[in-house]
Amino acid sequence: MTSKRVLVTGGAGFIGSHLCERLLDEGHDVLCMDNLFTGQRRNIEHLLGHHRFEFERHDVNEPFVVEADRIFHLACPASPVHYQRNPVRTIRTCVQGTLHALEAAREVGARLFIASTSEVYGDPAVHPQPEDYWGHVNPIGIRACYDEGKRCAEALAISYALQYGVQVRIARIFNTYGPRMHENDGRVVSNFIVQALRGEPLTLYGDGRQTRSFCYVDDLVEAAVRFMEADTDATPLNLGNPQESTIERIAQLIKELSDSRSETVRRPLPQDDPTRRCPDISRAGELLGWEPKVGLAEGLLRTIGDFVRRLSIPEQSPDAPDARDELEGKPHAAV
Repeated sequence: MTSKRVLVTGGAGFIGSHLCERLLDEGHDVLCMDNLFTGQRRNIEHLLGHHRFEFERHDVNEPFVVEADRIFHLACPASPVHYQRNPVRTIRTCVQGTLHALEAAREVGARLFIASTSEVYGDPAVHPQPEDYWGHVNPIGIRACYDEGKRCAEALAISYALQYGVQVRIARIFNTYGPRMHENDGRVVSNFIVQALRGEPLTLYGDGRQTRSFCYVDDLVEAAVRFMEADTDATPLNLGNPQESTIERIAQLIKELSDSRSETVRRPLPQDDPTRRCPDISRAGELLGWEPKVGLAEGLLRTIGDFVRRLSIPEQSPDAPDARDELEGKPHAAV
């Protein structure tokens, strides 16, 4: 796309910071908005001196008005450790934060990208998951604050498109990994890498045969940028990697790639943890001419290298929540 002014909410987060880099590389003016609840300033420190980059510390639960041609709305805690620590806030961010993003887009006529999630499918009864599958979600479970919050966010986006003509792009993002993942977010890849590098036992929940499909962050950002500019309607679109792997295989691969001697220990599967998760990305291929390029082993090697560098720094970023307390004794969901 030609040079534009682009707002990225949640821009100091894992995916958001990579997206900001990509947009700057394409010549756009980028405004990064983040309250640093789960985002980290260190993710964007290297961008702060860029003449086309601005950072604003703001919570999307409060209204905002901004001059922008495009808005990527990524702001929301996305890992179980973070979104379960304050479920009411998570629902507010999913719903009220999205409402404020939609109002901001409506005010200035901007196109809006909504970062939804594969969690809208819950523990799916259809496999792989196509966009026309309505999902199998526990509306009152421990994950409902995020799952149902994102489902409501999609309903809001569709309603604004129908009622007000706001141009929305709803992306159902499947498991994404890569450099800058929070080392204490409880996700399966970050958990296994940290445990392997520290020589700690790798914790497998359930029998380890539950599956996930992991997309490297560069591939995800490529799809997001293409989707924003696609000539399409408000119909949600799956973005992810359809290469399916068991959690047990992921653990073994990370051990091998990190040259770790860690053993594995098993714990009960958390409540409502999906047993299978894999996107049907046929629509994304047709609409965007896109498919993931980075293989799992290659992407994990890059991610492990980033963790090696960061784990050599003893202190945690002061802007990031300390999730160690939440991780102690609490099983992660393999998301």
